[in-house]
Amino acid sequence: MIHDPENYNDEIREAEKIERARILSSFFYSGIFVCILWIVQFIQYAFETDLSSFGILPRKISGLSGILTSPLIHADFSHLISNSLTIFLLLFGILYFYRSSVIKVFFIIYILDGLLVWIFARQSFHIGASGLVYGFAGFLFFSGVFRKDKRSIALSLLIVFLYGGMIWGILPTDPQISFESHFFGAVIGLVCAFIFRKNDPPEKYEWEEENDDDYDKDYDDGKEPEDAEIDDDAEPDDFRRNY
Repeated sequence: MIHDPENYNDEIREAEKIERARILSSFFYSGIFVCILWIVQFIQYAFETDLSSFGILPRKISGLSGILTSPLIHADFSHLISNSLTIFLLLFGILYFYRSSVIKVFFIIYILDGLLVWIFARQSFHIGASGLVYGFAGFLFFSGVFRKDKRSIALSLLIVFLYGGMIWGILPTDPQISFESHFFGAVIGLVCAFIFRKNDPPEKYEWEEENDDDYDKDYDDGKEPEDAEIDDDAEPDDFRRNY
């Protein structure tokens, strides 16, 4: 394939511009969501009030509003800090790699996780963004598995490496931890990964496309196999020099 140097450089610059915009927008929206969590926590701290009553209270009509508010509320700064970096990285990953799916995935995990907690969880106020963390992690991991592409699989392996210990969070090991929101979040993330597995196909680089084209071409010299000519003058050890 032959490229005009000037046009090729313009294409490279345009691709770099799009890539920068993609990174910045992913960074921006992930940061905005984490900032909202911190603003809510500072309000709780500044007014010396406890907002846990705005969490999800299972099977109580008054607790239904917590489906919307509970992920924004944390018990203390330690609880918030433990979620902030994780949720930022995971949300950044979804925004960057799965742009056409991210809004649907975000709200499906956000709403369904809270709804399932309201229906099935223990009778207590459930607060915190941990359910979102498990939902986003589940979506990213299983997206890599279902899509079988190098980009998603690499991201999946990174998640396993960084957050492999999260698996214990879906078990009832601590009565103070809402393992139900963790479990439902992970399951919903898995389901979303399956539903949206055909969205946002992995990008192919130009060199990959060229290689694919080369492999797809069948060699045809116009001769039948029985008409193949044998060079009687060929040296017997020629084949060894090719390896």
